[in-house]
Amino acid sequence: MSSSSAPKNGSSKEKNQGQMDDRFLDSALRPAVWEEYVGQENIKNNLKILLQAARERGHPPEHLLFYGPPGLGKTTLAHLIAKELSAQMKVTSGPAVEKVGDLASILTNLQAGDILFIDEIHRLNKTIEEVLYPAMESGVLNIIIGKGPSARTIQLELPPFTLIAATTRMALLSSPLRSRFSGGTFRMEFYSPDEVEKIIRRSAEILSVDTENDACKEIAARSRCTPRIANQFLKRCRDYAQVHKIKLDKKTVKEALNMLEVDELGLTASDRRILSVLIEKFNGGPVGVSTLAAATSEEEATIEDVYEPFLLQQGMIERTPRGRVATSKGYEHLGFPAPDDKQTRMGI
Repeated sequence: MSSSSAPKNGSSKEKNQGQMDDRFLDSALRPAVWEEYVGQENIKNNLKILLQAARERGHPPEHLLFYGPPGLGKTTLAHLIAKELSAQMKVTSGPAVEKVGDLASILTNLQAGDILFIDEIHRLNKTIEEVLYPAMESGVLNIIIGKGPSARTIQLELPPFTLIAATTRMALLSSPLRSRFSGGTFRMEFYSPDEVEKIIRRSAEILSVDTENDACKEIAARSRCTPRIANQFLKRCRDYAQVHKIKLDKKTVKEALNMLEVDELGLTASDRRILSVLIEKFNGGPVGVSTLAAATSEEEATIEDVYEPFLLQQGMIERTPRGRVATSKGYEHLGFPAPDDKQTRMGI
């Protein structure tokens, strides 16, 4: 029996979203109300209190910072806050703000109560960051006109607004900038398999996809505890079932994701290659990241930022003072005889 299908009496909004061009599906799958947002309960509870208190005082909420790995819902939270406050949201990103004039243009066009969302704020130029400080703290924009001895500063009053920022690299934010997010700094946590499964069921309804219970569980198990990846896998499994004219069950999910070289734990071909090289070429380590990068033809930053976090989270590798080491779980996952755990951690 199908567990998720297009609702017969669903809203017209959901039906329209199900027929939407695939290019716009990501935004269509975003929750529109708090009740639809699954997971991050502690953050949601804190935000609800902050927003209610701000409404009762008649002031915009204080500035907020969300950080954590990509795909966990930072942008979605910003959109939900804007909807909760019935406020307009202006969206930009750190790399897009190239000059001080770009930031000045954005800030001076804000209306009272607007929300400014800056994604990947850690990539904001430091000179531009300095201009942002007084805007966040005092609600003013300091502009320097002219050069040399004739230069003068003009101070423009800004309407009250809320800055919501998101970053995947918290360590790259300067301390002065972090300290100005007086509303709170919130770390996005990875989702549990049950939470990811709920997200998949909701997405399947919006996409008008008939999917069985076991299929949702299988997608959730391989989605790396990340909603964005779960939704991507659901769409690819839907495509596979559509092309082969078969129902979307557990067997179909396995076939589709195996074709994408995603295994039962969510490891990709690149993840397994890094783990395999560590075990086969370096006897399980320890090995430095630069050597591992050279052996796998990957950049050091790619290994550290893309592949290594999930391998560490799954307990496939460990970081030691001497370098990366494959664990017994990593050996077993690839089918190699597992060494003694103590010897593995010591790099023997």
